[in-house]
Amino acid sequence: MRFARWVFLLAGVSGILMVVPPYFLEAKMGQDDPPPITHPEYYYGFLGVTLSWQFLFLVIASDTVRYRPAMLPAMLEKASFAFAVPLLYAAGRVAGVWLVAASIDATWLVLFVVAYLRTPRVTPKVG
Repeated sequence: MRFARWVFLLAGVSGILMVVPPYFLEAKMGQDDPPPITHPEYYYGFLGVTLSWQFLFLVIASDTVRYRPAMLPAMLEKASFAFAVPLLYAAGRVAGVWLVAASIDATWLVLFVVAYLRTPRVTPKVG
């Protein structure tokens, strides 16, 4: 349980630290990696959903046994990016730098799976 607590705590904190700065960098993103963002609703929507997940990781860390079932969609959240980016790269649709970001999510995915397997199931109380 201690392992799972640390994994989800570190995932949540590091995720918050990575997701908050882009809220203030929309214009710079368009300059550094043209074209400029043409659909800010997708950009900020993505950031909002991603930030929400980071807070869910903190909730899971607060009681890993109780929130063990939430670890399954947390794995899906990490897998969605970890698997999509290499496929997009192979198709020539994203730059290689995105493979680094995808490998970070792939690492978290592996840690989430290990945390899930090491966390005991909740046993219902009888009586």
